Amino acid sequence: MKFRNLIFLIPAFILLSCQKQHSQNRTIVDAATFSKKIEATEKPQIIDVRTPEEFEEEHLISAKNINWNGDNFDTEAEKLDKSKPVFVYCKSGGRSKKASAKLTELGFENIYELDGGFLQWSSEGLKSNKN
Repeated sequence: MKFRNLIFLIPAFILLSCQKQHSQNRTIVDAATFSKKIEATEKPQIIDVRTPEEFEEEHLISAKNINWNGDNFDTEAEKLDKSKPVFVYCKSGGRSKKASAKLTELGFENIYELDGGFLQWSSEGLKSNKN
């Protein structure tokens, strides 16, 4: 009976250990911190993972639209520099969380995810292409 428990516990431990390591390169930050990190980064890679229609309405300055729900997210993300920080946001945080996880899988080393998404950014009156 103890051997069966070990067979279950060892893979579970390994799986959980690997997940923790992957999340170390992802940081969820509030809008003010997100803005400061972008300003402190030379040529920041900012990814808006909303739909093209949402992006056209309003977006962060210098953001690139890579639609999470589109067919080419992986292909477009692969064009970015994995060794440089990448800043990811969506409308409220759901899609950016999934996109950040995917970017981790793709080998990106430093990912900043905007907590609360563009809604939070806007509510704090931070700069966009419209203001």
